[in-house]
Amino acid sequence: MLKLEKVYKLLILIIISFSPSVYAESDAERFFEAGDWAAAADAYARRTATDPEDVAAWFRLAVSARQAERYDVARNALEQAEERQFSPARIGLERARLKVLADDREAAVEELRSIAELGFTAVHVITGDPVLATLAGDSGFDTLVAEMTRLAFPCENDPAFSVFDFWVGDWDVKLADGTYVGSNRIERAERGCVLVENWTSASGGTGTSINYLDKVSGDWVQIWNAAGGSQIHIRGGMTDDGMLLTGTIHYVASGTTAVFRGLWTPLEDGRVRQFFEQQSADDETWSPWFEGFYNRKAVDETDLRKLH
Repeated sequence: MLKLEKVYKLLILIIISFSPSVYAESDAERFFEAGDWAAAADAYARRTATDPEDVAAWFRLAVSARQAERYDVARNALEQAEERQFSPARIGLERARLKVLADDREAAVEELRSIAELGFTAVHVITGDPVLATLAGDSGFDTLVAEMTRLAFPCENDPAFSVFDFWVGDWDVKLADGTYVGSNRIERAERGCVLVENWTSASGGTGTSINYLDKVSGDWVQIWNAAGGSQIHIRGGMTDDGMLLTGTIHYVASGTTAVFRGLWTPLEDGRVRQFFEQQSADDETWSPWFEGFYNRKAVDETDLRKLH
């Protein structure tokens, strides 16, 4: 019985000895998440005094102190975090915020440029930041944002990814005799890295493809799948006749595969001709598989008025 009492007393002593730091840590996080910056700064100051090697606490002290307008404390805490090898990008962003608040816009831009040179390309973090975004209009800042945007979204800024854009749009698709066979929407996605096709036939069938430039090979690639089980995988590039892609079509239901090709030709009247052919396994002759003429859908005047 005496041994059991000693164990209980020991457990109580352990709990008492550890609870202040646990509570301090909990309080600091709670104040920080609630945006109670003065209280958070005080709590993180206590934590760093107790554990000077807590690098995350030093950084959060810097942020909290800056939000509480204790700028000297913020600068010192940031230096402590940097000495302890905290994230250079986050250090640079926070230092740039402090420079903005000190009305040293040029130094703030230089801080941002320094982290960009380290490979930081998350330009939306900068343009979406309420403090850093106030630099907009400054020529150095605007130039840096443009440079970072080109690096962050390279497809969007590479003309090679735009050569198939003549196919982008909302289309009514008709046969050569004018018979309506379906509608198709082709959209640029992933900031210009991909074209996404969504097809609906007049009878209700559907299909989707992704189309992209394979920068390793230089080929354009289309990967198509339809609800009916046709799978197309073709690649190629621009020719004098248009975008010519060659590969295979596989029919899931029958398990058969055939050589296949597609040609997209921009016409002078603004339409696009899409011509698919399949090769015979017997004599290697080509037979038409589909020929459709893409007509841009008329813009609804009501939708136009909504834009103004």
